[in-house]
Amino acid sequence: MRESQFLVVDTLSAAVHDLCREHGVWKTARALLLAAWKHREEKNQISELSNRMRRDVGFPELEEERRNVRFNPWDIRL
Repeated sequence: MRESQFLVVDTLSAAVHDLCREHGVWKTARALLLAAWKHREEKNQISELSNRMRRDVGFPELEEERRNVRFNPWDIRL
C-alpha cells in the first residue's frame, strides 16, 4: 500500500512538473483554479427550484413565506 502511494505521488508530481515546464507556472496554476471553480459550479441545488419543479421531481414543497406587507402611498385610491 505504501509503495503504491509513493508511485502515485511521484507520477503526480512529475506530471505537474512537466505541465509547469511546458506551459509555465502561472498558466498551470490558473488552469487548476479554473478547473476547481468549474467543478464547484456543476453541483445542482434543489433549494433553488420552484415549488412546481419540486413537485414534478418528487420533492416536498417548501412553505411560502409571506412577505412583509408595507404601506405604499401609491396604493391609495381616491
